[in-house]
Amino acid sequence: MNQKSNACSRSPTSNGNAQHAAIRARLQKLARLMDDAFTLPGGVRIGLDGLIGMIPVVGDIVGALLALYIVWQARRLGVPGRLQRRMLGNIGLELLVGLVPVAGDLFDFAFKANRRNLHMIEAHLAWEESGHPPGSYWYKNRVLMLLVLLLTFVLVLAFL
Repeated sequence: MNQKSNACSRSPTSNGNAQHAAIRARLQKLARLMDDAFTLPGGVRIGLDGLIGMIPVVGDIVGALLALYIVWQARRLGVPGRLQRRMLGNIGLELLVGLVPVAGDLFDFAFKANRRNLHMIEAHLAWEESGHPPGSYWYKNRVLMLLVLLLTFVLVLAFL
């Protein structure tokens, strides 16, 4: 029985809480670097993910691989599989749409999958700590994803 691999997600000790805090701090730094590191004139924030994504195909793949680190750490924090699959869906959507020339690059700057995934992790952990569900967050996220997919479909049709 290998309980050591999940020890940080289930340990009620201060050591477990310290591990959670360290993981959360790393994820916050990574999400900020990838999605919000630089401020453009007018207050628009962009990150390395959008800049890396401007390199055709390879940049989008590299950005997706970096984003997978957040999902891996979410697993260490004890985030349930269904939530991890939603996080993978955010990464997959950003990867696929990012492959579309020009429109995909703009989408990379706007969608911010890393930030979204971090919010999902934090909402889940807050729910675990308080015992209260995060409200309508999941509903809003699904509606937004549906709208993004619809817009992407229309853009792809326009390019064809």
